[in-house]
Amino acid sequence: MFIDTARITLRAGRGGNGAVSFHREKYVAAGGPDGGDGGRGGHVYLVTDPGLSTLMDFRYRRRYEAADGQNGGTKACSGRGGADLTIRVPSGTLLRDAATGAIIHDMSAAEGPYLAARGGRGGWGNRHFATATRQCPRFAKAGLPGEERDIVLELKLLADVGLVGFPNAGKSTLLSVVSAARPKIAGYPFTTLTPNLGVVRVGEGSAFVVADIPGLIEGAASGAGLGHEFLRHVDRCRLLVHVVDVSGLEGRDPVEDFDAICAELRAYSPSLAARPQIVAANKCDLLRGGDGPLRALTERLAALDIPVFPISGATRSGVDALTAAVAARLPSLPPVTVYEDEYIPPPPDLGSPGEMTIRCEGRTWLVEGVWLARLLSNVNLSDYESRMYFDRMLRGAGLFHRLEAQGIAEGDIVSIYDCEFEYVR
Repeated sequence: MFIDTARITLRAGRGGNGAVSFHREKYVAAGGPDGGDGGRGGHVYLVTDPGLSTLMDFRYRRRYEAADGQNGGTKACSGRGGADLTIRVPSGTLLRDAATGAIIHDMSAAEGPYLAARGGRGGWGNRHFATATRQCPRFAKAGLPGEERDIVLELKLLADVGLVGFPNAGKSTLLSVVSAARPKIAGYPFTTLTPNLGVVRVGEGSAFVVADIPGLIEGAASGAGLGHEFLRHVDRCRLLVHVVDVSGLEGRDPVEDFDAICAELRAYSPSLAARPQIVAANKCDLLRGGDGPLRALTERLAALDIPVFPISGATRSGVDALTAAVAARLPSLPPVTVYEDEYIPPPPDLGSPGEMTIRCEGRTWLVEGVWLARLLSNVNLSDYESRMYFDRMLRGAGLFHRLEAQGIAEGDIVSIYDCEFEYVR
């Protein structure tokens, strides 16, 4: 099954907590604090894999998490960093922010792994907090959480040439003739249900990639038929080969077919409609009753300065001339489109002392805030100095003043996440 879009969640590893430890050794008096630092949380990387052509793997697994860092140890030993996680995606995959749709990164260029989610920093051990007046710190810093983000993977095939046209116009037959690809071929519309890629070799050391896009119909840009599912794969093509059936066996007018497909490309993307085109007038071997349809199409394209090549995919007539014209045109065209990053990451939500929410439930006052959660993770409530530091930070942030203004009474309970204490004036 061909899957070209997927939504996944990435979570980098959390940093390990710093250790609270003191040097203990025979005949060594007052060894001092020696708590080690926590290890860094694992990063999440994305890397392109030329062996993949679909996002099928992401249909069954939607959440990817890197390993957490280990906590610090005694004797100033730092914790081991969390193992990084590498996710492989097909070349040509766009990473989009799930909330805004902005492009985070284009996994198309020949580059190394892309850092999609950064692991959290490890916390400091208590040896970092020793001072001349505080020689036995019994607290340490907690590790920071890793980045977590929801992204949408969108595959846009990397191809130099895109074959477009109505269903049953002969695109798959043409691809099978000019390359080693073997798409499904049959005498009925919508035979091709997924895009196919083929490599066309022209002479020694010269080749280009062709993508067979499933048949478009009128209204494809607004969701009709299969075309709206695969129009994205034409976005990167440098040149469009528009395959038109000129046989007239199905009662179709080639000029109307050409104009209808161009209108759908224009409705989907004006820049795509402006892409250079070469028209392949296919099924010339089946012309009956004169070449009137071919002449009408040739006259229409002459007015638009679009070259047309009469061909027959079944008999290979004219195919070599078409291939040579495509190969001669490509060197003068811009390279395959690589999308620029649009996403601007928001600053980390560290909170500020003034950002607190207070809610009263009976005689219990619930206080929450990002800043408070981080502060509480760095406090050792069993240590007197650490509790005094916690009290000073709460008073400096104006918490008690705000509680008194809202009517807290002596003996009420203040609940800050996992910490509860009785309020005393």
